[in-house]
Amino acid sequence: MEESDLTRELKLAKKAAREAGEILRVYWKRGGLKVGSKGHDNPVTQADLEADAAIKKALRDPFPSYGWLSEETVDNDDRLRCRRVWIVDPLDGTKEFINGIPEFSVAIALIEDGVPILGVTYNPIKREMYSSARGVGCHLNSQRVRVTRTRTLRRATVLASRSETARGEWQVFHGTMKVSPTGSVAYKLAMVAAGKADATFTRSPKSEWDIASGAAQVVEAGGTITDAVGRALRFNKRDVKLAGLIADNGILHEQLVKIAPLQPLRDHRKE
Repeated sequence: MEESDLTRELKLAKKAAREAGEILRVYWKRGGLKVGSKGHDNPVTQADLEADAAIKKALRDPFPSYGWLSEETVDNDDRLRCRRVWIVDPLDGTKEFINGIPEFSVAIALIEDGVPILGVTYNPIKREMYSSARGVGCHLNSQRVRVTRTRTLRRATVLASRSETARGEWQVFHGTMKVSPTGSVAYKLAMVAAGKADATFTRSPKSEWDIASGAAQVVEAGGTITDAVGRALRFNKRDVKLAGLIADNGILHEQLVKIAPLQPLRDHRKE
């Protein structure tokens, strides 16, 4: 694949992320959100739905042959027959969004044959646009970024789920690494790709839309991402649940694979 093949997709994905981000930003500043639920510990707001509609409008018409998988769109099997598939989370980090914490993001990925080839993660409050496309690296706004070179866990900053931290699930790692509670799986992965932290991991099952954009970015930034036991990730599967994740600068990966499975296996979606 030539680099130019993804130019249009990346431009439109970033535009869609900004449009969705503006919807989220307006709701976030206004406050007083009406919060619904899609199941246990899985809140949803009108902002999620409006952001999803904006992204869908921006990306589906220009690429009618591409499949579609979004947290806020009813799924069907049509995407399984597509070589390229958009995977979208219009609001990753809904709990932080509801609680007024500026650690949520719009996440958009393009998958080709099960592999993320493009990733856009946008924090609309901090105005941080993380983007990557296969063969052209990872960028934070206009600056190219890479993962860190930290070699030992004791010196590493590892981003943890706020909910997992509040439940005490990261206590076992204190003293082993610097644990930094942070919202949004996609945002944590983007920060690792940009060298703002050394790693993140969870053994809690996550959905493809939580991970896909960040997976593209981590790889393009020189890092490594697998499931919680070190297996390669594949996307656009019938079952969208993935067995957790470990993402890091590549140097720390073997060390993290040895200790990450110590975490309890739970399903906490909106973290």
